Amino acid sequence: MTTDQFLWVLARVAGLGSYAALAVALVTGIALRTAVFDWLGNNRVVRSVHEYTTVLWIPLAAIHLVSLLMDATARIGLLDLVVPFHSTYGTLAIGVGALSVDVLAVVTVTAYLKRRMRKELWLWVHRLAYAAFALVFLHAALSGTDFDDPVVSAITWGTAAALLTLGLARLLGGRLPA
Repeated sequence: MTTDQFLWVLARVAGLGSYAALAVALVTGIALRTAVFDWLGNNRVVRSVHEYTTVLWIPLAAIHLVSLLMDATARIGLLDLVVPFHSTYGTLAIGVGALSVDVLAVVTVTAYLKRRMRKELWLWVHRLAYAAFALVFLHAALSGTDFDDPVVSAITWGTAAALLTLGLARLLGGRLPA
């Protein structure tokens, strides 16, 4: 295995791991606040998983990005990672990925500033995590061949279905008080 092949595999594994951490964070986050699952509202384990996975995506995404930077075949520069649609290679796919990283960084930083922000503003910014996750999903669909793998496809679409189901349950069943 060459260095570039190793870096490519590392980038894919770290990207999928980061996606999984985000998926778990969103599913547990919405489950905690959905009245249909009110018995989870005070569950410390679910809350701990949510808080842990909202941070876990960061090192996994960093490994994904750094390995792509180091991979000569990927043709991705530093600006391509943070400036959406800057890349001349895979402009849409990489641009959507960069946009998702930017949005997720804002959501993550504001999570630490929650107590210093107005509640309405924090909730609005926090809900951007759903848009960011949709961007990550689109990035994966556009840039990767991993969707061809039945396991990856099942996990990806299963997560989307779980979020849709919980979102509908929250809309129809209500929300727990903050």
